[in-house]
Amino acid sequence: MSGNDREAAVRRLLEQAPRPVPPEIHTEAVRRGGRMLRRRTLARRLMWLLLFAAAVAFMVWALTARPWVEPPSDTTPPLTGW
Repeated sequence: MSGNDREAAVRRLLEQAPRPVPPEIHTEAVRRGGRMLRRRTLARRLMWLLLFAAAVAFMVWALTARPWVEPPSDTTPPLTGW
């Protein structure tokens, strides 16, 4: 099939009258599309909620554990009685 034959075949396909979509296919597609959108919205909200909960948990841990503070040294005895 040369380039001209392929182009002619594509032109014939594009010039044909479009076939109407049966109504039951349209309603099913709309129903499935709506369900997909609701699931995506729910998944997105759950991910944001999980991210927020992780951030709050990290902040609570950081404020209670204070990992930036150096722990007291246990290797030398306290200097008392000087």
